[in-house]
Amino acid sequence: MRERDKPGLDNVQMSRAIKLPQATAIVVGIIIGASIFVQPSEITGRVPSPTGIFFVWAIAGLLTFIGASVCAEFASIFPRSGGVYVYLKETYAPPLGFLWGWAMFWSMHSGIIAAIAVIFGRYVAYFIPLGPIGIKGVAIAAVLGLSAVNYLGVKQGSLLQTLFTLVKIIAIIGIIVVGFWLGPRVPGGALGSGDIQAPIDPGGFLLAVVAALFAFGGWHMVTYNAEETVDPRKTIPRALLIGIAIVTICYIALNAVYLFVLPLKTVMSSDRVAADAADALFGSGGGAMMSALVIFSTVGALNGVILCGPRVYYAMARDGLLFRWLGEIHVRRRTPHKAIFLQAAWSSVLIISGTYRVLFARVVFTEWIFFGLLALGLILLRKRPGHSGGYKTWGYPVIPVLFAAASFAIVINQIAANPKESLTGLFIVGIGFPVYHFWVSKKKKGVST
Repeated sequence: MRERDKPGLDNVQMSRAIKLPQATAIVVGIIIGASIFVQPSEITGRVPSPTGIFFVWAIAGLLTFIGASVCAEFASIFPRSGGVYVYLKETYAPPLGFLWGWAMFWSMHSGIIAAIAVIFGRYVAYFIPLGPIGIKGVAIAAVLGLSAVNYLGVKQGSLLQTLFTLVKIIAIIGIIVVGFWLGPRVPGGALGSGDIQAPIDPGGFLLAVVAALFAFGGWHMVTYNAEETVDPRKTIPRALLIGIAIVTICYIALNAVYLFVLPLKTVMSSDRVAADAADALFGSGGGAMMSALVIFSTVGALNGVILCGPRVYYAMARDGLLFRWLGEIHVRRRTPHKAIFLQAAWSSVLIISGTYRVLFARVVFTEWIFFGLLALGLILLRKRPGHSGGYKTWGYPVIPVLFAAASFAIVINQIAANPKESLTGLFIVGIGFPVYHFWVSKKKKGVST
């Protein structure tokens, strides 16, 4: 029997179970994790003005929408598993795609899984006394449990994602409605104070936009599941744009509630702003209610990230850039089961060691280098014959160029603000270049993987 004819290899295909509602739920559920409920203080501290705060979130939402529009056109041209990895590989060269996957596995993607899982554990500890070891244990259990669900099938994973996202959005709408209904009874809200016209420093505003953009992180991950999406050329672009619009509206509305209920100084200094707003509205029980919402929200975000990541490693293995066994599809489950297991294992190691904090903080900004290259790559791709998709980026070519400029500005700003850590992060990503060339040379020599 030839190797490609063995069960679980090239002759087994993933099942298409993700429709528009599920794809949109992936976009929304991954983006809205814990940050919007926990710490908008980083934005408010840099822009101490309600008017400026709303403007920051609107600009961040617009930039994310533009990035999603660029990604949507790529998705309509290359409807294959792997998303950004595929787009970079096909537009530029395989080494650039490999670097994306390299950074994803060792830090960017696995690190965010670990970070979200630990946040989940910390909020569980609000209700159940847990020490540091207990929090890590709960975090690992969440990673392994959700990985098991996604091992069972993409239908199960995407259904769970849709359920959690739907409940999350209903809860957010409830917060917004109740906040504006009961808010007038709470004195001292920032929207009723005179500091609405407080001066805004341009440098602080830019840093605030960067911080807000990180709160929109993960919007591109839905592209990883293209081969499990029904009519991906249409579904993924629609899911990206609808999802970003929903998230932007939710973020602006939630910040409006915070500022309607709380003084500006409280919003600036709080690391649990949603709980503080709930306490102001309902008394001391509000904190417990918001902690429960954060738990629910982090589970939804965690499931989405776990669902999407293995598809990149599967695509890389299929292209011969990772161990071939990572490209195997389970005969019955139709999922990249070994890639799911490897992702869960490495994320658990990062949770146990705590190194995800350093790795993620150093490397996460580098994804904006790839986003900027992706936007410029769209211009290169349109010049090639035979590369056209059903979706076209609005405002081409001006909008992609502006997005690329904004992406590179984020990178430069991060390097200027923290040069030592940033350069270390770039070095970690750059290690992928010699690894790629070593791997390719080994493949050319016929060494089996």
